[in-house]
Amino acid sequence: MKHYPVMLPEVLAALGPRRGETYLDGTFGNGGYSQAMLEAAECRLIALDQDPGVRSRVEELSQNPRFRFIETPFSAMDQVLGGATVDAVVLDIGVSSMQIDQGERGFSFMRAGPLDMRMSQSGPSASDAINILSEGDLSRIFKVYGEEKQATRIARLIIRARDEAAITTTDGLAEIIERGVGRRGKIHPATRVFQALRIFINDELGELYRGLLAAEKILNPGGRLIVVTFHSLEDRIVKKFLRIRSERPASGSRYMPVTQEAAFTPVFELRSRSAVLPSEREVSENPRSRSAKLRVGIRTDLQDLPSIEDLRPRAPVVTDYRWAS
Repeated sequence: MKHYPVMLPEVLAALGPRRGETYLDGTFGNGGYSQAMLEAAECRLIALDQDPGVRSRVEELSQNPRFRFIETPFSAMDQVLGGATVDAVVLDIGVSSMQIDQGERGFSFMRAGPLDMRMSQSGPSASDAINILSEGDLSRIFKVYGEEKQATRIARLIIRARDEAAITTTDGLAEIIERGVGRRGKIHPATRVFQALRIFINDELGELYRGLLAAEKILNPGGRLIVVTFHSLEDRIVKKFLRIRSERPASGSRYMPVTQEAAFTPVFELRSRSAVLPSEREVSENPRSRSAKLRVGIRTDLQDLPSIEDLRPRAPVVTDYRWAS
């Protein structure tokens, strides 16, 4: 299947590629954004990805002396750059079409394969979660990360099924859910459960939270932060981050002075408070883009900033995974 870099024209328009600048593609994937940026201007490009499966594509682009790749999660961008700064950070959040199309990676019930879902191909898998975590933990994961209304019922179905035999495949889990809750309309009843498991196993919302703060540190004044998200949980974090970091503090008064946390100059300017959506043509050619949203912030100043603890995603409380049991 052809791999589409989602909203590529809109990403390049937000980037405004310029000769001599340095850009960071934090989610390399199949290299669509990276290649387009290298072709758009005589720029330098640093690409990051935690998935070792992208190495063959990296080798192709490494023929270009302006390209550099680092195998790492994008949340570590400020650490791996060693104090260097960039003129733009581009993030395409979530699983790539390349990963979805590989049945052996276990990201989709549309492809039979092992129930894996690990972007880094290391650590606990989705199968570990399904077969080890408690009913309460699974229910919270499905409800928080998948916004699944039948989270408790589905968790109970899984517990009953795994008592009979371990659940180790994508199609096996999808069948348990479909058989237990039925199917109405075009959306498969396992869709939100698979989304929730993927987000949980890869700590995607935590990665996004940390990545936004890291990007803020390494962007030069005038640098562009460009983020493409694919569902409401991600977009909510990006929208709130940019809103908080672009707001001017209240003027205060002798009765209610401005607090230290609020007394900083906005460090992002927003081109628009609304998200940019994919074109109708793109959605018709690539249905996976239909839920995409693009948001852009322009870095205005370099200064130390207070943390944004209220942005931290509210993860399910799972105190002991007991992965080895």
